[in-house]
Amino acid sequence: MSGTPFIWQGRIDPEETGPSTRWHQQIRPWTPSSQGGVALMGFASDEGVSRNGGRPGAAEGPSALRAALANLPVIDEPTLWDAGDVRCDHHDLEAAQSALAERVADALARHSLPLVLGGGHEVAWGTFQGIARARPSSERLLIVNFDAHFDLRQATQGNSGTPFRQIAEACQANGRSFDYHVLGISPYGNTQALFDRAHALGVRYALDESLQTESGVAAARAKLERDLAACDAVYLTVCLDVLPGGQAPGVSAPSSLGVPLATVQALIDTVLDSRKVVAADIAELNPTLDRDGLTARVGARLAARIARSAS
Repeated sequence: MSGTPFIWQGRIDPEETGPSTRWHQQIRPWTPSSQGGVALMGFASDEGVSRNGGRPGAAEGPSALRAALANLPVIDEPTLWDAGDVRCDHHDLEAAQSALAERVADALARHSLPLVLGGGHEVAWGTFQGIARARPSSERLLIVNFDAHFDLRQATQGNSGTPFRQIAEACQANGRSFDYHVLGISPYGNTQALFDRAHALGVRYALDESLQTESGVAAARAKLERDLAACDAVYLTVCLDVLPGGQAPGVSAPSSLGVPLATVQALIDTVLDSRKVVAADIAELNPTLDRDGLTARVGARLAARIARSAS
């Protein structure tokens, strides 16, 4: 279930006179005594993408994200841990999601922020299960997803398009509220059945088209802030296909419009400013489809921004 540990290496600035530490110099292996800080963990799976008819390759996403993180400067980051990867072996996605849930729950028990590097968006079902194991069911957990898709599909087998429908069903079965807020939904990437299901489940969402103007972003932020104020904790998940295809080409389904990175980053900051984020993940990086490592660098930027918020 775990692969070969990633070797962190990168640039060193021995002649620099001021602080010049980079991620590869600060991050440490997760151990039985690790506490606090941010626990990076990879979910090396594209089984869900394949089951969903998408283009495989996201299983290599965690390594590409770590490589992009390695040379980033350390500026106000908390303690950084690498908790290794969960790999999806023998197409057993459900076992991999369960293993990820264990790691997420363990990190939460040790007062660390689990920051999961994907992997297809099937990662969300694993991350959520870990949160559910570690946090009380009476707590109001808000799921904030930056995504071009609802991922509420009906399917016999779980896949990258079903995680939030699986979460909704688990919430109903266990007496939890299902509070789901999505930003960046494409009206050309979701069927009427998915919009109908979202409405039936009380999902709040903003279309990608509405996030192209200052007024539209302001309206979306106001709605998001109301949800953030009403919740006890937040699970933040970012699907890189929410971004324009030119900014994030390395995903299974690049967006024809998408939400500009500056807007996504600003709205993520709104979530982080709530100080309620208990777990986060970056999903859908496919290095085999990337151009000049651009999508990996974008994903690393967002991951590092989330990590810095935990300091």
